[in-house]
Amino acid sequence: WGHSMGGYLTVRAMLVDPDVKVGVIWGGVVASYPDIMTRWTRSDPMPAIPSRARRWRQEIMDEVGTPEENPEFWASVSANTYVDELPGPIQLHHGGSDGSVPVLFSELLYDDIIGAGGEAELYVYPGDDHNISQQFNTAMARSVAFFDGVLKGGE
Repeated sequence: WGHSMGGYLTVRAMLVDPDVKVGVIWGGVVASYPDIMTRWTRSDPMPAIPSRARRWRQEIMDEVGTPEENPEFWASVSANTYVDELPGPIQLHHGGSDGSVPVLFSELLYDDIIGAGGEAELYVYPGDDHNISQQFNTAMARSVAFFDGVLKGGE
């Protein structure tokens, strides 16, 4: 299970460890690197990015190029490129009014997984926030049922 940047880690954990057979992600930063770099806009106030982080990002792009200049590199380091290798299904939950992470990120990952022949479910909660506060009980019940269905075989 992962929330926000934890969703980013959930996908990667599933790809590097085949024993991680199922994932549930809430409000996940689960887009490709090019999408994260160009489509991540926030309506929630965000603290300023520290200068060292901006410098680190620029140094990487200076070395390997931007996603437009070197799409092969950016695809090679993006987990979304490898969704055809996921060892099991992923369930995605996203608040429709998430001001921190665009719903688009979950929609793109869902489309990538389905397009690769994988298994995924996507739930968008209209009007809800990044933490799915209004529909928390519904999202949690779906998450637990999903884990039970995959890991316990529907017991």
